[in-house]
Amino acid sequence: MTGERLRFDGWIAGVGTASGTRLVVGHWPRSPFGAFSDVMVEHPDGVRVLLAPSRRIADFVAATYRFDRIEVVPVTVAVADDTWLVEAGPLRLRLRTGRSSALGLLLSAVPAPLARSPLWAALCDVPARLLMPGVRTLGRAGPGRREWYGARGLRPVVAADAVLDGADLGRLAPLDPPVAFGFGSAPRRPSLVRVTTTVELATAGR
Repeated sequence: MTGERLRFDGWIAGVGTASGTRLVVGHWPRSPFGAFSDVMVEHPDGVRVLLAPSRRIADFVAATYRFDRIEVVPVTVAVADDTWLVEAGPLRLRLRTGRSSALGLLLSAVPAPLARSPLWAALCDVPARLLMPGVRTLGRAGPGRREWYGARGLRPVVAADAVLDGADLGRLAPLDPPVAFGFGSAPRRPSLVRVTTTVELATAGR
């Protein structure tokens, strides 16, 4: 038997900075919680912080991933052409994306029903790890939970500037070392991924 499956359809942006701080933005126009965005921050010393727009969302995300600190703050994402502006409490991030790569164009052809399938995620897991070390498409997520990602597009992030707690985080850099919020990382190369994420909850009694 499988547990309840919750689907989140949107984008994940992952960027590194010269300061060593790494940022992962989730922007979800369609989710079981309605439209929302959240930000995961990993500091150079490994401290992981979640910036979430409500306690309900914070509790769900914290039960799926690992954090050392959680902050409930207003989170907004504004998109204009190839520019994204993210504001989340103490963080202000502006990023600019480039054109889709060949892989991105290939992923954009994946039908939505296929992207939701755990079998498709399992099939993609090995090539994803080979092409983008640290990336996983299927794994365990929090106690009793399973999660999989169905990528449906990929664009490089070509420029970014970020200020956190009043400090400039420096120029755009690879997402290195990989972030450690869950079973896998965002790509090392700063990227914006169009994705359908599915979280399967534990069945009752397990």
